[in-house]
Amino acid sequence: MLADVAEQIRRLRERLLDAEAQWSAQIAGVDEANLNSAVNLVHYWAIRQCDLRELQQQLAAFGLSSLGRCEPHVQATLGAIAATVEALLRHVSSAREPVVGFGDGPRLLRRRARELFGPEPAERQTRIMVTLPPEAAADQSLVQALVEQGMNVARVNCAHDDAEAWAKMIANVRAASAATGRECLVAMDLPGPKVRTGPLADGPPVIKIRPTRDVRGRVTGSALCWLSPAEDPSPSPQPGLPVLLLPQAWLARLSVADRIGLSDDRRARRKLTVEEIHPRGVLVSTRRTVYIANGTVLHGRGKIATVAALPPTEQFLTLRRGDSLVLTRDCTPAAVTHDGIPRIGCTLPEAFGHVQVGHAVHLDDGKMSGEVVDADDEHITILITNAAINGSRLRAAKGINLPDTFLPIAALTAADRASLPFISAHADLVELSFARNPQDVEDLLTALDELGDRRLGVVLKIETAQGFQNLPAILLTALRRPRTGVMIARGDLAAECGYERLAELQEEILWLCEAAHLPVIWATQVLDQMARTGQPSRAEITDAAMGVRAECVMLNKGPYILDAVAALDDILRRMTGHHDKKNALMRPLRSWRLARSSLDS
Repeated sequence: MLADVAEQIRRLRERLLDAEAQWSAQIAGVDEANLNSAVNLVHYWAIRQCDLRELQQQLAAFGLSSLGRCEPHVQATLGAIAATVEALLRHVSSAREPVVGFGDGPRLLRRRARELFGPEPAERQTRIMVTLPPEAAADQSLVQALVEQGMNVARVNCAHDDAEAWAKMIANVRAASAATGRECLVAMDLPGPKVRTGPLADGPPVIKIRPTRDVRGRVTGSALCWLSPAEDPSPSPQPGLPVLLLPQAWLARLSVADRIGLSDDRRARRKLTVEEIHPRGVLVSTRRTVYIANGTVLHGRGKIATVAALPPTEQFLTLRRGDSLVLTRDCTPAAVTHDGIPRIGCTLPEAFGHVQVGHAVHLDDGKMSGEVVDADDEHITILITNAAINGSRLRAAKGINLPDTFLPIAALTAADRASLPFISAHADLVELSFARNPQDVEDLLTALDELGDRRLGVVLKIETAQGFQNLPAILLTALRRPRTGVMIARGDLAAECGYERLAELQEEILWLCEAAHLPVIWATQVLDQMARTGQPSRAEITDAAMGVRAECVMLNKGPYILDAVAALDDILRRMTGHHDKKNALMRPLRSWRLARSSLDS
């Protein structure tokens, strides 16, 4: 192999001279001060016309530079490698056989990734995991479309729905896998002891239908609304439309272009225009803002219908910097105290009595932060130190992170244990939330052993400061299980440790897991804006591309999740030839061409 490496390096050095000749006209035209830079540039272009990935592995096997950082000094790097190889050829040393040889680690990691996440997809090594929305229980076509677009692992969040809905989701995944011929595994996520805000009082059952307007307030687009039969409700044909439930017989009388009259909740007279008639509903539009409540009467075709069963409006507390917020053990719907301080319940009773004055508190994945200024066994008073300029909205069931507080609770809760028999019988993977120490992992492994389960894969979610600090011991405990991996749960991890540390932490987790040859899931907010709106931000495209260094990337649900899966599949395919873990791979680059017109001139 060493002689073969020497020959490959010799040929690469010859390519440098050829490149100088090919680009000689352009090199001659540069400023004298930039001459060396121009020559180095064409040297780099020359070697990047070759597929260097096999040579990189061979160089690494001898402890030599794998060319991953040769950009600033291509000729010097090749020269140094050539001299070292020549010296090695004259004296090959013998040493004790290493426990993991060059190439053994990557092969072991890829094998474990296949065992945990299933076979590698075509043209990419990184799998795609998707959190299934509630509709996946009833809509088999949606699940099949996800599999066809590139979903390799379907994730069921056990914090939502129930065993009946989970079983339907899983059945649809299995059916989609069989129909497409593409293996798709099922992962089930244990909620763990998530600290969340308690409920808020219901708002009035009112729907606001509002057209789009320009900066001058002029209408630029009609507002749409979906009228569905109350006897057999159906989802709107477009995501996010308001839905009104009305008698089926009344809807059946309507025709396209009909005008439906009403007096809205403000007693303003309004009209709805019928745009489309569907088999299971009617699409209407308006160019004026309409507020519709339970009891609103609609007039159409000489008949009337009354709106009913509207859901209550979701409420929220608005918090600004300098405000106080009281967390209470009592989780009755949020109210305001007699002195005007907003309060909301905290779903984890164990927090009370352990949170101390001076401890940090992060709310809703860090959108708001504060410091504890008073605490007892029933209340925790927080001074808000970070919020949006115009205030941040705090809703029910939002996460509360207590990074400074030691909570004497296990990651595996009683509810988690109750779900394990179902998970063992139906899923391929189980995800343990909030793993903080080796004992948390031990608890899950023991519970699975008691069920007689040695098949189920285990994924440990690292999402707390304690979990990160204890990661080496956690991984050593996890290695007792044959099929094990790690999820970097970046939402809670950032809230716990600070957003400014997130990039550093996720890198260190990737490195340590690679040393343990354990596959990693890159999770939280990957292409989140695209899944929600259909249009990605520039930054999240770059973030998704860096996910190629993990063995799996997780997407969360959203109205445009199919588009997000297709985009992520395309991004990962493109990046697979450029990155292998933290190593840059030098596949041939065909994007850069010689400027023939310049050469000819």
